[in-house]
Amino acid sequence: MAQNLYEILGLQKNASEDEIKRAYRKLAQKYHPDTSSGDKAGEQKFKEATTAYEVLSDKQKRSQYDQFGDNAFGQQNGGFNGQGANGFDMNGFGDNLADIFESFFGGQQGGNGRQGRSQSARGNDRALDITLTFEEAAFGTEKSFDMEKISRCERCDGSGALPGSKISTCSTCNGSGEVRVVKNTMLGQMTTRRVCDRCRGEGSIPEKPCDKCSGIGVVRREEKLKIKIPAGVDSGATLKITGKGDSAPRGGESGDLYVNIGVKAHKQFTRKGSDVYSEQSIDLLQAILGSNTDIQTAHGALNMKVPSGTQSGRLFKLKEYGIPRLGREGKGDHYVKLIVDIPQKISKKERELYMQLATEKGIDVSDEKGFLGKIFE
Repeated sequence: MAQNLYEILGLQKNASEDEIKRAYRKLAQKYHPDTSSGDKAGEQKFKEATTAYEVLSDKQKRSQYDQFGDNAFGQQNGGFNGQGANGFDMNGFGDNLADIFESFFGGQQGGNGRQGRSQSARGNDRALDITLTFEEAAFGTEKSFDMEKISRCERCDGSGALPGSKISTCSTCNGSGEVRVVKNTMLGQMTTRRVCDRCRGEGSIPEKPCDKCSGIGVVRREEKLKIKIPAGVDSGATLKITGKGDSAPRGGESGDLYVNIGVKAHKQFTRKGSDVYSEQSIDLLQAILGSNTDIQTAHGALNMKVPSGTQSGRLFKLKEYGIPRLGREGKGDHYVKLIVDIPQKISKKERELYMQLATEKGIDVSDEKGFLGKIFE
């Protein structure tokens, strides 16, 4: 059963705002990680106390909790108990509590806290839509594009410094990329770390900024890109090209390029995954007597044996004549449906031969208005 928020702070339901504040301060001083020295139980109690204070110190939230209990905020599986501060947006505590949480847990609030210099500069990811032919998608290709993007400044090679000038250690952060900020909170003075505004977390600044990029190290320009498309991609696929997005200021990590693939329809082939489907007509006599015929596949013509008595619409499987499997060995299959071609017109000689065949089989087709007569007309 979930523990009552008032019980977590050791209070009665009619506790005043000052009593709530004093109770939380006492528990926070006792159980915060710096005091408990890695004690997991103490850290959990600190989180529970923080959660309780976040709710009970807010008049609206407290009113909702008093009325609906643990269900007031849609919490599942035991309401608030064990959820800790991660169940809430810590920014809602106000500046003091956000700073407390930041100092206790190294600036990471739900995984989105400041990471300092390591994440101070990264280029943006970019996306590009391209359309391929059936053959390009099936067998791979290389495509070239002109794309406007944020690119490294060629004049300063991304350093941000005018060629020939020096890059000096930032005097504000002494090269660390971070600055310490001391704030007075209800628990006393708390020290936090933030990215240095002057050097943007780089730890250094150019003495003379580059006159082309104004010291940023990047410029917007049109850049030619070559993209290798692997064999077997299909419409709807997205390729990630690492480091081909926007460049980052001052030599930081570049973003990635995401290439969204579209594939044009083929006039003869239909693709389903790595398999290919097609239809091909054969003569009536080929179907009756059997023969060899050339079947068109994505890999070229293949001579296939057509057995005698083949019915129109029969599906034949040509093993591994389909599309290469993306990221795997082997290919899909090609399925061809044979359509028996019934001639709309025949010659006099052909009619005579069909008539002889009909007579041989005992089929009455002497009426000129019959099927063969219509064909002959």
